[in-house]
Amino acid sequence: MDRQLLLICFLTFVIHLIGTLAYSVRIAGIRTRRIAVSLALFSILMLLSRTSNSFLGPFLAKRVESSLASPAASALLMDFRWLLIAASLATIVGALLIPTFQRVFCRAVQHFQVHRSIPKLILHGFFKGGLLYVRDMASVPAAANVKALRSGHGVSASITLLNVAAVALWTVGVFAALYAGVLDPAVRVTSSTLSSIINGGATIMMAVFIDPHMSGMTDDVVEGRVSESHFRRAVVWLVGSRLAGTLLAQLLLVPSALLIAYVARII
Repeated sequence: MDRQLLLICFLTFVIHLIGTLAYSVRIAGIRTRRIAVSLALFSILMLLSRTSNSFLGPFLAKRVESSLASPAASALLMDFRWLLIAASLATIVGALLIPTFQRVFCRAVQHFQVHRSIPKLILHGFFKGGLLYVRDMASVPAAANVKALRSGHGVSASITLLNVAAVALWTVGVFAALYAGVLDPAVRVTSSTLSSIINGGATIMMAVFIDPHMSGMTDDVVEGRVSESHFRRAVVWLVGSRLAGTLLAQLLLVPSALLIAYVARII
């Protein structure tokens, strides 16, 4: 694995790590009863994710363009496999960091409620004991929470399966569009713009089914109609389904690329 591929894997890792940690933001919002503030503060991390994503596309496209002109084109499939492995590893790491992150995020919400300043919050986090607080609050997922999974899913099987499918499609979309250009270089420019064929389905599933369901459950916990332990089980199952989705993306990579290349030829 060369340095360029390592950088692209790192950017992929950051994107999926932040996506996994998003689940813990709802837990922090429930604990602090400041859901809107929690989501607003998390948008700072989303900026980091979007910045990583803005670099990921050009770097990966450049790698594809360079490889097409050399005998290394046949090795590009393995490069995409490594990127999907990075996505799965990021999901696992994110799952392990959820207990720590939600404690730190609760502290950030409380600090913001007092000072109402994002710059002060960032300075406090990096220069005024924030890093020491992270060290003190570091924790691994409790064994009791894992054992509690036996008592129920927390979310329905349909939502779990939809999350698997949505994450798989969203994870593979851009990679499949670029790999379609490798399979048929004659339409690689058109193929690179067709990731919306794959990502569009994922976006619809998340916006119409998954996000509203989790938002409704979050409100139910705040209002006392659903227990926090039940909500935690739901989060664990959704994180698990997210990991399953990144693994399923490995199987969808080539079929999705073939579909995109076909569409690029006929439009």
